[in-house]
Amino acid sequence: MEPSSVEAAPAPSSIDRDYAAAFPRSQALFAEAQDLLPGGLTHDSRWLEPFPVFVERAAGAYKWTVDGRRLIDYWMGHGALLLGHNHPAVAAAVARQLEQGTHFGSSHPLELEWARLIKAMVPGAEQVRFVNSGTEATQLAMRLARAHTGRPRVAKFAGHFHGWHDEAASGYRASFGVTASTGVPQAVLATTIALPVGDEAALRQALAAGDVAAVIVEPSGGSWGAVPMDRDFLRLVREETRRTGTVLIFDEVITGFRLAPGGAQEYYGVDADLVCLGKVVAGGLPGAAVAGRADIMAYLAYRDPEWNRTKKIAHQGTFNANPLTAAAAVATLRELADGQAIRRAAALCRALGEGLNQTLAAAGVTGYVYWQASMFHIALGLEPPPGAQGEPPAGVDPAVLERLSKGTGTIALRKAMLLEGVDLMRSGGFLSAAHTEEDVAETVAAFGRALQRLRQEGLV
Repeated sequence: MEPSSVEAAPAPSSIDRDYAAAFPRSQALFAEAQDLLPGGLTHDSRWLEPFPVFVERAAGAYKWTVDGRRLIDYWMGHGALLLGHNHPAVAAAVARQLEQGTHFGSSHPLELEWARLIKAMVPGAEQVRFVNSGTEATQLAMRLARAHTGRPRVAKFAGHFHGWHDEAASGYRASFGVTASTGVPQAVLATTIALPVGDEAALRQALAAGDVAAVIVEPSGGSWGAVPMDRDFLRLVREETRRTGTVLIFDEVITGFRLAPGGAQEYYGVDADLVCLGKVVAGGLPGAAVAGRADIMAYLAYRDPEWNRTKKIAHQGTFNANPLTAAAAVATLRELADGQAIRRAAALCRALGEGLNQTLAAAGVTGYVYWQASMFHIALGLEPPPGAQGEPPAGVDPAVLERLSKGTGTIALRKAMLLEGVDLMRSGGFLSAAHTEEDVAETVAAFGRALQRLRQEGLV
């Protein structure tokens, strides 16, 4: 018999075998999902080979899979749950509102209270417009900037993610020179410029052309800080945008209320003209907002007929500021306003990062864990900077950090940690005020065991 020309599939690793054995119900549900959902998923970030875990309930710092396994959660609703899952004040507020109605199709008092809290906490938030997702927020902010300046283009930075709409589809996934999605017209892609991070000359050259309406930036850096941005460069961006009359948009969908009660503007001491808020701002329910200068936000307002016909930005949204989300948001922001919960989550994150770095050193594994406030990243294979104490690494090629945050080792680490009862968000994750010192200690111990699994596979 002739040998087959089809190569046999590689044998599964011991991690994959153990993973399949630990989560059989999740595997079965993912097989069913293939027929119902494209790729079996509802969000690209939930992709995991050979299958993702399925979760049926959550509380505090934990979630439980359909297989009955408890996980310490560091996804925290993609960063939305700074107070943890099912916080009592938030759950009670939503329950009360549920009795009153879920959708009025009308203005309501809670949207005013929500806006007042944002205005009180976020620097420069003179007015607020509610939307339904971070993607909608950045899309609206870009449109506001173009309307205000009369300029057609927007500049962003390579590796920074600003949602999945067409104007944001280029320059956030390596190779940074190509779109991250098919189906986007080249004419639309041409309206957005992706600049190299930290390149002062490229920034000045782009703004000198006079056709850039806005610079939009993830102030913590790309991939929620995995590829950090230098504070001094962020200040330079502010200076150059102000000098050229360019709108500066902070995409704080992730960093809003997490770095500080006033977000990245407070944390870095840099002010923006418009701020995009999501995740935490909506208390774990679907919702987001654009906040900022009243003269820019005014393009959403009705005036005289000529203005309404030629200048006003049309903006709808069936679920904008819906009462259930507004109730959750108001309850959440009240809890966060004094900064205590934010500081607690940040302190726990520091303790976790220090413990993970000590574990790497004790195991003789090259890697570095760094963090900002309550966000942390594990970069296996990255040499720790001399004398570093968890600070985001400086002077490292952004492409290297991008690869380390999403590479094969990261996927294997996540599965190994799931086997040990911990769910990382790719290369790290988010702490909440609901996590405890015991959760940190349990996670550090799990990390040590996970490294042993990776070593057995020859991955570290």
